[in-house]
Amino acid sequence: MAQAIEDWYKQMPIITRSYLTAAIVTTIGCTLEIISPHILYLNPKLVVEQLQIWRLITNFLYFRNLDLDFLFHMFFLSRYCKLLEENSFRGRTADFFYMLLFGSTVLTATVLIGGMIPYLSESFATIFFLSNSLTFMMVYVWCKQNPLIHMSFLGIVTFTAGYLPWVLLGFSVLVGASVWVDLLGIIAGHAYYFLEDVYPKITGRRPLKTPSFIKALFADEPVVVARPAEVRFAAPAVDEIGQR
Repeated sequence: MAQAIEDWYKQMPIITRSYLTAAIVTTIGCTLEIISPHILYLNPKLVVEQLQIWRLITNFLYFRNLDLDFLFHMFFLSRYCKLLEENSFRGRTADFFYMLLFGSTVLTATVLIGGMIPYLSESFATIFFLSNSLTFMMVYVWCKQNPLIHMSFLGIVTFTAGYLPWVLLGFSVLVGASVWVDLLGIIAGHAYYFLEDVYPKITGRRPLKTPSFIKALFADEPVVVARPAEVRFAAPAVDEIGQR
């Protein structure tokens, strides 16, 4: 059993493994009171006035208590982060890192702006950690890129992947959880999907091109497509050449 878990962990791509490890270590550290959540949560005032810049990162690492909800989010994090990194972003680790950076920025900006809007400020004032929203963003992006895959929720409801974010949102409503966590993930995920997959097809421009300094941080190995050996291509028939 231990060997199987070790092999599963080692087979994870670098970004997925790093984020999962940081999330588990941070959450366990807070549960054991080795780390205080008070130095991790998002606080714009402390970030600006006391330059506690680390809060812009650490609020994405803490997943609250070690309970069923924590296991639920760890499953989604490990599964969909890995699926994206190994498939959609295969051989493009820098682009995947940039996607997470973009999502984190959109989530942070949305919370800050929402906190200044009347009638919404009260809801956003209670959002201190955006880890769940970032995980939901990854789920949303994967579902938009793989909308026709058939899925089942709790073995009861069967649907295609394109509906998964809305099924999860409905489940949050049913259990009485805050829908803002899921909605923030949908907002960030759709912003990325539109700018990366839709907008370039419409205009021919790609606004989310990964900066060169981020690409320099990752040494991606080129993806090699295997080709059958000893393949021979027959020359075209003489009549075909004449007809051309």
